[in-house]
Amino acid sequence: MKGLVVKNTGSWYTVRTDEGQLLDCKIKGNFRLRGIRSTNPVAVGDRVEVRDCFIVEIEDRRNYIIRKSINLSKQSHILAANVDQALLIVTVCRPQTSTTFIDRFLASAEAYRVPVVLVFNKTDLLDDDMRRYQQAMVTLYETIGYECRQISAKQDDGVDALRPLFEGKITLLSGNSGVGKSTLINRLVPGANLRTADISDAHNTGMHTTTFSEMIPLDETRSAYLIDTPGIKGFGTFDMEREELTSYFKEIFRFSKDCRFSDCTHTHEPGCAVLQALQDHYIAESRYQSYLSMLDDKEEAKYREAP
Repeated sequence: MKGLVVKNTGSWYTVRTDEGQLLDCKIKGNFRLRGIRSTNPVAVGDRVEVRDCFIVEIEDRRNYIIRKSINLSKQSHILAANVDQALLIVTVCRPQTSTTFIDRFLASAEAYRVPVVLVFNKTDLLDDDMRRYQQAMVTLYETIGYECRQISAKQDDGVDALRPLFEGKITLLSGNSGVGKSTLINRLVPGANLRTADISDAHNTGMHTTTFSEMIPLDETRSAYLIDTPGIKGFGTFDMEREELTSYFKEIFRFSKDCRFSDCTHTHEPGCAVLQALQDHYIAESRYQSYLSMLDDKEEAKYREAP
């Protein structure tokens, strides 16, 4: 029988069959021997074939969001498969989401053709300086071409305005630990009752409350799903060729077409239109530094945690 993977606890996978039955399944032993370099060869959002509560086949994926595994640098971790869009939840305080993390996520989403909406949460915590900084970030990413929303999930401010984004879609929610993903889901899905936790005062970082990925239906018709994922601290890139990286930064790619050399790395070459655009402030310094850090990944072949 065939079905949809709706939950992954690490060793067990919950599959909703096409008949509506929920089955707890494991992976057939030889499944891991097919050259899938991943800590989780089956991901939430996968369409699979099940026999006797064993997953024996994965249908071809439309897309997926993938990151490098922190502990096994030669392996990847698939956050979710077959998604229509991703909501990256970010905060400018408690905790602060770095632009490096945002840019790495956006580049990975571009690589796998997943549209992203940036949701700036915890507006209720912002003082005047933080508010100005957040608005500058919103202006930056909207200018590049990313939709941005500003909300307070805790105060239920701006949450209802997000609902039209989800209609008829499978949406991945991601972000650092502590940015309020669970609080947002609890607002959007009454009865979800996801556990939340306070921010660590000592380190101003979030504590993991979601320990596995899960698809949560937004209504009884199951025409729309949210995929809740564990909070992540760093976002290592995976399976990106060095020469392809430029195309995953929208504004850098636009200027790169005017470079003198077709194989320009935009780091030192004469006649580089990207470096000129950077000097002329058409490309933000933060974005360029994120691009360089990902080039560094390709050179060093190692995982880098976003600062």
